[in-house]
Amino acid sequence: MPASVLIVDDEKNILLTLSQSLQLAGYQTHLAASGQVALDVVSARPVDAVLMDVKMPDMDGLTALARLTELKPELPVIMMSGHGTIDTAVKATQLGARDFLEKPIARERLLVALRNVLKHQAAMEELRELREQLGRYDMVGSGPAMQRIFSLIQRTAPSEGRVLITGENGTGKELIARALHQNSRRKANPFVKLNCAAVPHELIESELFGHEKGAFTGAVSVRRGKFELAHEGTLFLDEIGDMPPAMQAKLLRVLQEGELERVGGAETLKVDVRVIAATNKNLEKEISAGRFREDLYYRINVVQIHSPPLRERREDLPDLMGTFLREACAKNGRRPLTLSPDALSVMSAYDYPGNVRELRNLVERLAILCEGPIVTRSDALELLPRGRGGVPPPVEATAALAPPPPTVDSAVVAAASTPAPALVAPLPPVSAPVQAGFQPRADKTFREQVEDAEREIILYVLAHTHDNVTEAARLLDLERGHFYKKMKALGLRRGSSEA
Repeated sequence: MPASVLIVDDEKNILLTLSQSLQLAGYQTHLAASGQVALDVVSARPVDAVLMDVKMPDMDGLTALARLTELKPELPVIMMSGHGTIDTAVKATQLGARDFLEKPIARERLLVALRNVLKHQAAMEELRELREQLGRYDMVGSGPAMQRIFSLIQRTAPSEGRVLITGENGTGKELIARALHQNSRRKANPFVKLNCAAVPHELIESELFGHEKGAFTGAVSVRRGKFELAHEGTLFLDEIGDMPPAMQAKLLRVLQEGELERVGGAETLKVDVRVIAATNKNLEKEISAGRFREDLYYRINVVQIHSPPLRERREDLPDLMGTFLREACAKNGRRPLTLSPDALSVMSAYDYPGNVRELRNLVERLAILCEGPIVTRSDALELLPRGRGGVPPPVEATAALAPPPPTVDSAVVAAASTPAPALVAPLPPVSAPVQAGFQPRADKTFREQVEDAEREIILYVLAHTHDNVTEAARLLDLERGHFYKKMKALGLRRGSSEA
């Protein structure tokens, strides 16, 4: 469907000339002789872009532009004028115009400007769609745990109540804090964050409250603290459980009184800040151990939201993996990848001690290293770290998803019995050296012994085919490209069978 353009000008001949030019270029046009008529048209029918004159009677173009921006903030508007000045162009841009053209307008210049604003608008719509795909509040997940979080955000965000977010590292506590801010009445004001664990104890007071010039060595100028920077907005205090006890008392006073003094200063400053705190510690245990103030705990814990670890919401793993895989492929210039059911099963069985942060890291590594286009079970097993987060499921446990690796005898017999052109004679009986590769070894892991077995099979078949890779792949019923990939993974190359 052609894009529709509303042309607004009080001169009839200009309206008709511009309309004809755009229609010849494949656009649909609507005409308006005044700013008020333009507002009526935009209210009544869908319009993709507006081309509007600055100087018009009754309501000038800049006034109409301001009204249009209020009515349809995302509608791209191009302003035009026969008496244009730099000041007029700047003012139009400040009011939301995407471009400014001087009359008489060359047809090519008009078409380029229109094409650019429509392309930009399409990109913005695509970005909005991608954000919607990420899920509510820019968080991915549709399971019961995430639905509880979404419900708490929806009920808590519009209030002024302080929130304490608990959960392990990497579970998305900052995303919850941002969602609370972005859906609150303070969303137009700053969201300021401070990681209490990352700031040296002797500097945290200055970070929070600011300091005056000369307050301490190195204080060469006045500096505003996080509370001042977050005035009328939200201050996110991450890892508040690591805040030193002396600082906790000073923070409590600011929360109670809404006022502070900069380090080295005497002036009392009023601040209006909503505080959201987060911690990976059990603060009740910290209180019992004397490391966290009980009164501060009750001040920050008006509403508590727990961010669960990934192992407690495995139902969200497919959506998370898919989202992260698309992002990683786009970011690294790789063609899109698809997770096979086997790979998804293997990756879903892992516990992810580092939670979402670790999952994102592993998926990006997969996007970079996997040759694709399908991520296989083997790719997933090579990706997952050993000795952490549980062991990938054994072959027997996933027999329904992927057949177990064949033994040497079955692989060789199957290959030898496959009808094929007589390029190479059938494989002879398996020799003792090949069978020896399958004897259990206590000093090697299961995966290492599987790799040894695969290596023996490939060397045996390559020797039989005199290093004819194409025929060796056919005998083992493998695609030639996959056979090459397997040789590379096992450290083999042509001629290895002769060694």
